[in-house]
Amino acid sequence: MKIYIGSDHRGIELKEEIIKYLKEEGLNVIPSSVPNSETDDYPDFAFDVAKNVLKNPDSLGIVICGNGIGISIAANKVKGIRCARVINSDDAFKAKNHNGANMIAFGGLDIEVAKEIVDIFITTQSAREQRHLKRIEKITQYENGDIECI
Repeated sequence: MKIYIGSDHRGIELKEEIIKYLKEEGLNVIPSSVPNSETDDYPDFAFDVAKNVLKNPDSLGIVICGNGIGISIAANKVKGIRCARVINSDDAFKAKNHNGANMIAFGGLDIEVAKEIVDIFITTQSAREQRHLKRIEKITQYENGDIECI
């Protein structure tokens, strides 16, 4: 499994720690090719990571900004991406297992909390229960223009 990761200037240190941790765990981590600068913009990293996650269906994405909100909103503008802003391991579990997230976003977390979140997100099975699958499918159908708002 490939794990794509990117961050704006406010998440560089946390991103580097996560990359180091995941590589030590033997995972295939691919940083965003978008260069960081003091004036970079979080949407650029969200779009880059999301694009790569879509090209590699068995992959996951992690994006980091000041608080994870803006970068998750940007990632969710990419058709086929379900990015959840998470702040704890329960959020990470439910993002993937209940909501079919293929990306997570966060920011400003303690490194140990971030590692726990990433571990849970990577190891949790994708949604399998019919009630969750039905909801994910409804989101996909709406995104594809196959259904209207109810």
